[in-house]
Amino acid sequence: MLRKRQVHLDFHTNGTIPVGTNFSKEQFQAALKAGHVNSITVFSKCHHGWSYHPTDVNEMHPCLDFDLLGAQLEACKEIDVNAPVYISAGYDEKEFIKRPEWRYVCSPDKKEQEEFENEVHFHHLCFNTGYLDFLCAQIEEVMVKYNPCGIFLDIIAARECYCDKCRADMKELGLDINNEDDRWNFAVKTLYKYIEATNAAVRKHSDTATVFHNSGHIPKGDYNFIESNSHLELESLPTGGWGYDHFPLSAAYVRSLKDADYLGMTGKFHHSWGEFGGFKHPNALIYETALSVANGAGCSIGDQMHPLGDMNMSTYNLIGKAYSLIEEKEPWLNGAVNVADIAVLSAESLTGNRDHRADFGANRMLLENNYLYNFIDSAMDFSKYKMLVLPDVGGLSDKTIEKIKTFAENGGKIIASGEALIKDGNFFLDIGAEYKGINEFSPTYFIPCFDTVNGTTEYVMRCNSYKFEAKDCQVAAYMQNPYFNRTLEHFCSHIHAPNNPDESFPGIAIKGNVAYIGWDIFTAYATGGHLCFKEIFTHVAKTLMGDDATVTAAIPDRAVVTYTRQESEKRNILHLLFAHTSVRGTNTEVIEDTVPLYNVECSAKTGSKPSNVYLAPSEEKLDFEYTDSKVKFTVPEVNIHQMVVIEE
Repeated sequence: MLRKRQVHLDFHTNGTIPVGTNFSKEQFQAALKAGHVNSITVFSKCHHGWSYHPTDVNEMHPCLDFDLLGAQLEACKEIDVNAPVYISAGYDEKEFIKRPEWRYVCSPDKKEQEEFENEVHFHHLCFNTGYLDFLCAQIEEVMVKYNPCGIFLDIIAARECYCDKCRADMKELGLDINNEDDRWNFAVKTLYKYIEATNAAVRKHSDTATVFHNSGHIPKGDYNFIESNSHLELESLPTGGWGYDHFPLSAAYVRSLKDADYLGMTGKFHHSWGEFGGFKHPNALIYETALSVANGAGCSIGDQMHPLGDMNMSTYNLIGKAYSLIEEKEPWLNGAVNVADIAVLSAESLTGNRDHRADFGANRMLLENNYLYNFIDSAMDFSKYKMLVLPDVGGLSDKTIEKIKTFAENGGKIIASGEALIKDGNFFLDIGAEYKGINEFSPTYFIPCFDTVNGTTEYVMRCNSYKFEAKDCQVAAYMQNPYFNRTLEHFCSHIHAPNNPDESFPGIAIKGNVAYIGWDIFTAYATGGHLCFKEIFTHVAKTLMGDDATVTAAIPDRAVVTYTRQESEKRNILHLLFAHTSVRGTNTEVIEDTVPLYNVECSAKTGSKPSNVYLAPSEEKLDFEYTDSKVKFTVPEVNIHQMVVIEE
């Protein structure tokens, strides 16, 4: 099991800056103790290409005169802190300058490549060159000299490269460098050549060392990549433009993987990686680490050590404010597995698009409704969920369609939208309707047959829409077109034409345990955030789920609710999180003030009457009622994060 209080210690240092002159084992250890840190990733080689230890295969930083890595490892060992070793893989600025034949070439256009090479940033090396042998020699040297508990390899991805070696190898394989599919297939082949070689370099010397290849994202459905790692680290810096929604989406997929062991990686920085002198408010780190553990992950907080080797005590006092709380909570975290009622069949896993808006919108709607959910791919087991959400994306394989049909036949509830139910020009599930095709008008209008915040009226829907004829189903909403689409020759008002009330047709169909929504509501909610899109989903989900949700909590839509099971302890843990976020500057979402919630009414389905309900880690007992297989209780206060333990 991964340790839950980790630090990722960046140390990317230009070759002209003094290094390590102020390093002190005692000060290093004091910082880790102040931060309640029990694992820290330390550096063998940085993006600049320098090693921070004596080396026979690379070059030690020219301003370093002792074994900094060895000193850090020794300091960690003395106080029982794990210390995986970092090696920059995709970047090596020193070698990029020295060895032009190893360079990643981004374009066949010489001017474009020159512009790329002259930009002030780190530059990629090509894994299909002799650089890979050079990198593997560095890994093996670290393994032999230090026998670390793990290796962290950074800046990993499949990249289409036009270097001479890639051109020659593609030609030999009969691939066309000018063909996009051929370039991408060769890029993937090169990535796995790298993975096989670097994993072998570690395993040659250790069967137990952890190995993680960091690409900044865990690709949904890509088991070749996922299984090449011993564990997963979910990089997600909310203040760096990623936002506070990003980590819950990433975790919702990873926790659905079998036997997944994973970390949530955030940073102490105000913005993002490599920021000297940037600090979050302590409440932000308290929330971010709580969000990690509530989603079944351990924690990793990014820092960057000053080149002189001092550990910044303000940083570790800041980290300690979060990790001291995680340490207190660990008895209720270890071995806990997240419970989910709903599965979302990920649009990314179907399309390969890691930024698919349908996933983002579905994640946001489920969070805001406080549902328990996972994201899954088509290879996973559907049967353990009560509801399956198919967001917007069509083109499902026959095998996936058969799994969906079996799920529905066995009573599983399904919400589908857009093209998700379409196969060969018709619905592949019986929803009591006949598909008529994509609507040529945009935007359209939604007229609900259920209560909404602003009542029954026409709501503009800025997204793709789909026509169908109702045959034997409940119509939960209608659709109207505008008078015409907006063109230069034919427009009305500032944005779009009004609705044409003379013609209405069905927009939402519900039959039994299946609902179809004739708009791309998940994509649209991610891009526009219009309330009516969420109102559609909320109504349909409640119609199908009824009273079958495992937990409920009277908590705001910005809050997060998760539920975990510690089987060995025969107890469940309800996690309630709430923090007020605001945007500072142009694109930095921050947490500063705490806004406590009081007297939060909750319920949870249990197989029998609990023996005890209490708050953790305080162990304050709560009064509870047990009726109709539900335990009901009131949480007196939620201040950023509160756990409620329900014991059998």
